[in-house]
Amino acid sequence: MRTIGWLLLLIGGLAGGLSSAAGQPSAPPDTTRGDAVAPSPAPASGDLAGQGGALEATPLFYVAEDAATLHNRSGLNAPVTRLAMRTPVRRLSCEADWCRVRTDGGTTGYVAADALSNVWIRVSKRKRRVYVYRGAELAHAFEADMAYNAFADKKRNGGKTRPDHWRTPEGTFYVVHKNPQSEFYKALVLNYPKVEDARRGLDAGLISRAQYEAIRQAQQEHRMPPMGTDLGGWIEIHGDGTGDATAWTQGCVAIRNGAMDVIWEQVRVGTPVLIE
Repeated sequence: MRTIGWLLLLIGGLAGGLSSAAGQPSAPPDTTRGDAVAPSPAPASGDLAGQGGALEATPLFYVAEDAATLHNRSGLNAPVTRLAMRTPVRRLSCEADWCRVRTDGGTTGYVAADALSNVWIRVSKRKRRVYVYRGAELAHAFEADMAYNAFADKKRNGGKTRPDHWRTPEGTFYVVHKNPQSEFYKALVLNYPKVEDARRGLDAGLISRAQYEAIRQAQQEHRMPPMGTDLGGWIEIHGDGTGDATAWTQGCVAIRNGAMDVIWEQVRVGTPVLIE
């Protein structure tokens, strides 16, 4: 499996053990804060993007934030290649500050341990909750406020004349930017719109060819896509939520500030996000 569809591989691999425990998460969520909730049953493998059970037993991680150098031994004097941000790797072993990994292409080498993460986020629009996982382990679960239209998939930008289009997009995304000074406390900005959204928008006459190319290039370069087209943008997981699972946002997912503090420390640029 190559980089095409890598996020399906990544989420499927990170969630590999979720469906194997008779519907129970492999670890309880953090309940030390008032906005944490009890976990719902773990999603069945068919509900997740990819089939974790078919993957190897070695833990799947990804390169977070910046590109990482792969070395042929644990040191800085034997570089082999560069691994782009969000590259999935199998973590074979770790010692001190280095981890031995295998890439999707079969190359084995060492990367700095702090370059890797296995944290990912799952948002359930129906249950109005945000789940934070470390691999297959459910670490946290929080009540979340959703968009004005909390049920439909996003197709275009909303507005006061189109409140029905204040929707949260569904699919696989990643955190493309962390904003510590958001209007809503702190915000994790997602990479919406993606190329598939741009292609649909181009076919529907919502965006121009130039806008499509700008979105495509941003995705290729792991940058924030243009947010001001008729496809909408600035889809975030942010703070100042009520904790009551209400519907008031214009497409974002809002959690209480205490929950955002918990997530903020664990999530990095490149963290996968599954919205369903």
